[in-house]
Amino acid sequence: MIKWVLLIVSIVLLSACADKKSKLELFNQDLILASMQVDSISSIAAEIKRIPRTLTPEGEVHWANQNFDWTEGFFPGTLWYLYKFTKDEKWKKRALILQNTYKQHRFFTNNHDLGFVFNCSYGNAYKYNKDDSSKQVLIDAANSLSTRFNANVGCIQSWDVDAGWQAKRGWQFPVIIDNMMNLELLFKVSEITGDSKYKKIAIKHANTTLENHFRDDNSSFHVIDYNPDTGEVRSKQTAQGYANNSAWARGQAWGLYGYTICYRFTNDPKYLQQAEFIADFIFNDENFPQDHIPYWDYDAPNISNQPRDVSAAAIIASALIELNEYTSKDYSEKAKGILKELSSDKYRAMLGHENGFILKHSVGSIPHNNEIDVPLNYADYYYVEALMRLLGLD
Repeated sequence: MIKWVLLIVSIVLLSACADKKSKLELFNQDLILASMQVDSISSIAAEIKRIPRTLTPEGEVHWANQNFDWTEGFFPGTLWYLYKFTKDEKWKKRALILQNTYKQHRFFTNNHDLGFVFNCSYGNAYKYNKDDSSKQVLIDAANSLSTRFNANVGCIQSWDVDAGWQAKRGWQFPVIIDNMMNLELLFKVSEITGDSKYKKIAIKHANTTLENHFRDDNSSFHVIDYNPDTGEVRSKQTAQGYANNSAWARGQAWGLYGYTICYRFTNDPKYLQQAEFIADFIFNDENFPQDHIPYWDYDAPNISNQPRDVSAAAIIASALIELNEYTSKDYSEKAKGILKELSSDKYRAMLGHENGFILKHSVGSIPHNNEIDVPLNYADYYYVEALMRLLGLD
């Protein structure tokens, strides 16, 4: 009798393992399809030395601004992931060509997005190519980013306010929730150099943001404006969300990902708790869709008629896969569910369509009437990253 019980248990366990392997194989196929989709546009991009950002309303490629573009690091970063996945040298070659086009931007001190730009590209190059020249680029970018830190406020300033649409808002020292994503560069450079000054800035920024950016329900404001001399909070507003008190979808995703990063580098339980709180808010919000691909803002009117933001979904999925490694809660099925939806015909481009972008239906900024219901290179980046993480390749 005992032998039969053991045999049945063995069969069940083997069946479960086979089922798990089968499900992961589907995600492996998604990565293969992603590499096939990106192949042509990456070849063209490397040839003309331009980085694809999105599509125009006419369906043509809109290339990143060569003077500086906060999205310029995502496409080369995606190519590094595909290099790690396929071991094909062409991805490495194209990534190196493209990231070299903005290498000098590491010295720019007038923008907070250096973390996005250089960690996603040169950070992946350093990780997968073991290139010392990439290490120095990361250090230079971290030094430039650090100049934007104000000790009175305890934060890195997001936007300069002396020109452009930001100058019209009356801000003095705006800090956006997106800035949590730039902290990973500082944490990494502290590890690379052994100098704790970068990590200290990142921790102070994370703590100040934790204190001021979140509401009682753990949703996040988009913009907190500070007095640069006293550190006092002047206002809590939005720039890309529906309203000052609404929950802009990508902002919630940035917060989730950012505090997961902070826990990775510090093991501070308050960061883990905050990441869990944000995840709970996201999935428990009454306007969060059943397919887990959020509307661009959780509080936008006539919500069922609002555009989805696939970029927010991809960021959430990638963050959840890492968060699942640190917590007793199980976020893996939620992450897999998001990736399954993103890989469906509804959200993923047909092979050879969308000019080489992988995912459809992202939103840049509805208040600015910019990049609405289009592919975006950062949506593709976090989608590929999430698949890499799920398969244990990153």
